[in-house]
Amino acid sequence: MDNLLEVMVRKVLKAIVKTPDDRLTKTVVQFIKFSIVGVSNTAISYLLNVVVLFLLQPYQVIWDYIAGNIISFILSVLWAFYWNNRIVFTVEQGNHQSIWKTLLKTYIAYGFTGIILNNILSWLWISVIGISKYIAPLINLIFSVPLNFIVNKLWTFKSDKP
Repeated sequence: MDNLLEVMVRKVLKAIVKTPDDRLTKTVVQFIKFSIVGVSNTAISYLLNVVVLFLLQPYQVIWDYIAGNIISFILSVLWAFYWNNRIVFTVEQGNHQSIWKTLLKTYIAYGFTGIILNNILSWLWISVIGISKYIAPLINLIFSVPLNFIVNKLWTFKSDKP
């Protein structure tokens, strides 16, 4: 499947750029895989968020959306780490990557976008602009997905020296 995806990406890039190099092709393939993992991660995160909102609804807590963000963050980042480590940012032969160090870096990277940025944006959408708390997490994706890819590629999953 990797080869098929790479061939397709290379053909599309040739239509845009006359001679795409291997690095560009690899980055585009990684972004596509990252996006596929992200779709599943988003679905899990959103479902968890909505479940928390429904569970807290009888208690009428005003910070229910923050609780939803935090719980969905903890579990969905673990999901994203597993799949990104397995299929997106694989370690090249001869390089080394500490699984625990990478997991910690994953939580730090997603901590900024998943907790800090998402809660600030959620507050803005919900409290200031008046957007539904069920829609706000979806709007947050416009900002968090590209930022997460860049941070994961350049820092989180960067392999240690051999």
